[in-house]
Amino acid sequence: MNEQHYTASITVGAGPHEVYKGIRDVAAWWNEFEGSAEKVNDEFTVQFGDVHVSTQKLIELIPDKKIVWLVTDSSINFVDKKQEWTGTKISFEITEKNGKTEILFTHLGLVPSIQCYEGCSKGWDYYFKGSLYKWLTEGKGTPGL
Repeated sequence: MNEQHYTASITVGAGPHEVYKGIRDVAAWWNEFEGSAEKVNDEFTVQFGDVHVSTQKLIELIPDKKIVWLVTDSSINFVDKKQEWTGTKISFEITEKNGKTEILFTHLGLVPSIQCYEGCSKGWDYYFKGSLYKWLTEGKGTPGL
């Protein structure tokens, strides 16, 4: 069975370079952040209290076009398999269209058959569609909620 990975897109007025820089400023839009997300092989950890912690490794950077993180470790306390995110990939594809910039977000491995899909999808809706969007359009994200 070929399941659909969690995917979402947003369009902003900022140019591709500003979007590329903005995504890499993880602390401005995601959550409690430790580490670096600037160059390939950088690693960082995000934590949501005692609910979720994950470590990402930056595995692909195409300036102004694409960013991919590999989740190297995770612990999610509201599911049976605590490391459901481990081994998944988080991808941001940046495309200029009609003077605006579209970001296609895909969490490869976050599929409906895993236990955290519903809760994690809602989380991405908040952080990608909400906080990152606000960060790129208003200059202030809403991380850590």
